[in-house]
Amino acid sequence: MNSTDLSVLKTTVDWLKHGHQVALATVVQTWGSAPRPVGSWLAIREDGQVMGSVSGGCVEDDLIRRVQSEIMTLDTPEMVVYGVTQQEAARFGLPCGGTLRLLVEPKPELHVLEEILHSITHHQMTSRTVTLSSGKSLLTPGDRNDAFVCDDVIMKTTYGPRWRMVIIGAGQLSLYTADFALASDFEVIVIDPREEYAEGIDRENIQFIKGMPDDVLLELGVDSHTAVVALTHDPKLDDMALMEALKSPAFYVGALGSRVNTQKRKDRLLEFDVTREEVERLHGPVGMSIGALTPPEIAVSILAEVIAVKYGAPIPPKK
Repeated sequence: MNSTDLSVLKTTVDWLKHGHQVALATVVQTWGSAPRPVGSWLAIREDGQVMGSVSGGCVEDDLIRRVQSEIMTLDTPEMVVYGVTQQEAARFGLPCGGTLRLLVEPKPELHVLEEILHSITHHQMTSRTVTLSSGKSLLTPGDRNDAFVCDDVIMKTTYGPRWRMVIIGAGQLSLYTADFALASDFEVIVIDPREEYAEGIDRENIQFIKGMPDDVLLELGVDSHTAVVALTHDPKLDDMALMEALKSPAFYVGALGSRVNTQKRKDRLLEFDVTREEVERLHGPVGMSIGALTPPEIAVSILAEVIAVKYGAPIPPKK
């Protein structure tokens, strides 16, 4: 779940707890050029307050009006479609004649949303199946490969924790990498036990942990939404962390170093409790091959490779 939709979830739970009536709109289908992906959320309070977005601002005003005047009086979800014709697309500002299909729930269940939030907080995947004829939801364990489903009977959505990047080392390259990761909507954690970095990275939105990286990774509980990037260039710190990361479900594990040093690192790891299959998961030299030389350029290459792995995109061979 990205940070925007997580904010919508937290706000919706808070509004419902304080006795407000809230309608929850979900993007269930798009055609053409749509600014918000399937599964995106918008919460609308009875007084017109909103959190989130379903179109980047194109249809929100009209949707708020319809929710307040019609949909909030209903007991079951309502399907709302925008941009069916070119004229409507132009009227609502949908780019390239795009079409937007939304499912609006006038009475989302507070206890269900609280359970989803609890699961996300504890880095668990949860699927919610909404029966359209009743508006009732059923929660089941989810998988990151679950597909979004919406037909005439149900809507099924899978929610997971935010994508997270754990950076080993608090040097200059780590700072640039953290900045680009934050801009890419990753939760960022930096780990470094060294005294010279004891003050950590002085950023409110970056969690700095002073401790041995391997121990901290075990405490954090690395999941399939976590990338681990080792950037200290110190085998005593990087290798121990990589041992734990490669045995974990982390979707990406990378380490700074030349081709020669990367092979030496892989050979060292094989001498410990790491299998060859696990070692081959290591991305090294870390980052996509774009000719990067400076710390910010290398940080860009790292994020490019992490994002490619996240979405299953092909990675060009490294020169």
